[in-house]
Parts: sequence; C-alpha cells; structure tokens
Amino acid sequence: MKLKGTMVLELTDGATGDVETVTEENMVTEAVNNILGMNPMGVFYSEERLADVMSWNDTMLPVCPNMIGGILLFPKTLEEDAGHIYEMSDNLPVAYASNNVNTTANAARGSLNQTESKVLENGYKFVWEFTPSQGNGTIAAVALTSAQGGQNGYGSLTGDASAFLQIKKLDIGDLGKAKQIVLFEAAEMDFERNLLYSITFEDSSVRVRKVRVPVFSIGLNERLDDSTYTVLEDHAVPVQTFLFLGSYTKYGEFLDGQDGYWYGFSNEGNSSGNARVLWVRVSKTDYSMMEGEWTLSNAKLMAVGERDMTGSYPERKCRCCMRGGYLYVPAYDKKGIYKINVANTADVSLIAFGFTSKMKPLCESGTCELFLTLVGDLIVGGDFQVTAEDTVVHTQGSARLGSAATPLFQYKQFLVGWGGSYGNEYRHMYLLTPYLATINNLSSAVVKDANKTMKITYTLTEVEDTGA
Repeated sequence: MKLKGTMVLELTDGATGDVETVTEENMVTEAVNNILGMNPMGVFYSEERLADVMSWNDTMLPVCPNMIGGILLFPKTLEEDAGHIYEMSDNLPVAYASNNVNTTANAARGSLNQTESKVLENGYKFVWEFTPSQGNGTIAAVALTSAQGGQNGYGSLTGDASAFLQIKKLDIGDLGKAKQIVLFEAAEMDFERNLLYSITFEDSSVRVRKVRVPVFSIGLNERLDDSTYTVLEDHAVPVQTFLFLGSYTKYGEFLDGQDGYWYGFSNEGNSSGNARVLWVRVSKTDYSMMEGEWTLSNAKLMAVGERDMTGSYPERKCRCCMRGGYLYVPAYDKKGIYKINVANTADVSLIAFGFTSKMKPLCESGTCELFLTLVGDLIVGGDFQVTAEDTVVHTQGSARLGSAATPLFQYKQFLVGWGGSYGNEYRHMYLLTPYLATINNLSSAVVKDANKTMKITYTLTEVEDTGA
C-alpha cells in the first residue's frame, strides 16, 4: 500500500466573502518509515530494569492523528525529495497546527476542527482552521507532520518542549565514573559506522578516543546499555599553547567543526575589555594539529564551557556551538551571541537578541548543563534560536531535555545525548518532531492576512501500490 494526499486550502475574505481556493496533491517522504523501520541503539527495545521507553499507543499510534497529526506551512517551497524530512532554518514554518484545538496565545497556530476531522475507511481526513489573527504570512508549501511538531514547530514563546519527544531514558548510573566520563566528553557521533569520538584536554595533550558504540549493529558480546562500548583508539595530541584555563573550575569545550576537524576552545568569561580565547584544531584523518590564541577586541564573552571530571560526579557545561566555520558564544550580558570566524578572527560580529535572555540550559540545572546545540542548521538555545541567516527567534525557554552534558547528536529524526546530575546519569534519545511526513508545494504562493480566515482540508488515504 502507498499513501496519497490531497489538500484543499481555502482563504475567505472577511469583508467581501470572496473565497480563494487552492487544491494540490502531495508526495510522501520517508519520515514515517524511518520511525517504524529504524531502531538506532535499540531505542525501541526496553530493558525494564534500566530504561524508560515511550509508549507507542496514543503517542505515535494510530499513525493518524499521531505520527501524522499536525501541519506545517512554509513561506518558501520545499525540495521534493523523499529523503527530505526536515527543512533548513532559512525557511521555518510561518504557521502550524496540531491534532487538537489551540488554547494558547500562539498566533502562528491554528486549530483542528474536531467535528469535520475523522477516520475514513481507507485513511484520515484532517480539517484545520485559522482565525484572522492566526497563521498570517506567505504560504508557498504545506507539509503534514507529527501532532507534537504541529504544536509549536521548532519553538515559540508559548512552548518549545514539543519539538523534542523523549523516546528513551537509559540509566547508566552503574557504569562507574570512568566509563561515564568517556561518554560525557563525546564531541561527535558517526551513527552509520557505530562510532563515537570523545575529546578532552589532559596532561598537556588533546586526548581523542575513538569508541565503538552499538548503533545499527551489535557484536556477539555487546549489550545495549552502554556497558560494553569499546575504546578502539586512544590518541594523545601534544599541545604547547592550548589548555583549559582556570584554577578550580576548568573552562573549555571541544566541538565537531563538521569540516574534517575537531576544535577546542578555552576562555574565562569577561564582562569588560577584550576576550582572550585559546584554540586548537585537530585533523580527523591524521591527528595533526594547529593551535593559537585570539584576542578579540571589545568582545565580552561567556565562558565557552566548563569541565570537572575529578569530583564525585562527571561535570560538563557546554555554552557554545559551531556552524559553517563559525563559533557561536553567548554575550556576557545575555543580550546577544557572538559569531566568530575560526579561520579569520577579524570576522567577529555580535548578533543582538533584542531582549535579555534568561540564559538557562536546555535541561534542568545540575552538574551537567547544555546551553546551545545544533539541530540541523538551527542553533537552539534556552530561550532563543539562531537561524542559518542569523535571525534570532525568541522562544519560551522551558527545560525540554533530561540531564545533558553533550550536544545532541542527530541521525535523521533521532537525537541522542548523554548527561547526568549528582549521581543520576543517563543516555537520552529524542524524536525531533517537526518532520516533513509529506511535501506539498503550491503552484503559486498565497498570502494569509488579518482580513482572512483559512481552512485546510487534507485527506490522506491508502491506495494500491501499482509499482508505477
């Protein structure tokens, strides 16, 4: 069987009664099949003693109106490719809706008409409605998504936790501190090769450990609880300039540059004057390195991160991320974020938020805290996001993740990270919910404004697959 979708979009002018109608058919992406057909790190298996696992019924199943239960409306067209399951951040949705009535103040969100929406013999009929004040903007493409993804898209001022659906919480408290540290210092994951790279500064060297973690294959003597990961290689790269600054608290962070190199940075937060940043770049192929020191004129940075692996519990706090050859670090006064070209430090700019951030982590406060992470090409902070065009989006700022030490590592719809707080250590995996289950580009864009209401009727049916 295959899915077929037909959408009818109606814009009604409140003053004249004129109705503009658009009818389109969609293509179906791999999003639903990925969720149903993939099981990275045994995420959908339950070790009852160790793990909290998502309940499928009513969260994901029936597929309609759960796994497919929301709608996203985009200002620009979408690439028509079955593998295109997330849109880039320069085309965030202008409107969306979920499988219920919008009772929030979020003006981008519409409501499901619960009377007209219904189960069909061979599918499902969704009917969404937007009042004159809701969902305004240019609409060039429409996509079905999950019910959670339709609540706030990637995040809004009324909610931002709905983009991250926890599907597993694995207790790794019994691993022991030494094994936990290797996971907590992860800087990169290669899911398809079952590899994790753990990086830190130690004994005047950058220490890089290449670790096998069962993701899509499992050995005869391996388990799915992180207890049997194997350190395949352990490299010490000597450095002369780079170190983690600080006396009691060590300040520093290692990140994947996604350009063939890992980068290390260390600074102490400065509320005035110039920022001093130590840096190192390590090649992923031959472990050669370059290092140096920056003096960033009039840049007032927060510390990029903190590490302490000598205490009772592993501690890591990450306040920076990299995208497109730039390091992003929040401003000390919490009113913006610095963008630093790692290849040319004359290229430094301050991106103003337009508000003072609460600058809280994405998780609950504790011994491990994650303040910034990259999801696709979208930088996600506690109460702000930075798009690929460096546009700032103000969001609610909820604690939407479990204890987090590492950035979130992404494979298709799945996000994984490790972290802990005061003796409670876990590996969490999430589903990134605003995926594109279908793609429906309009023949020509329409404009929804405050003079119009909008009604979208989307019928999704199962039809015989003729192989054509």
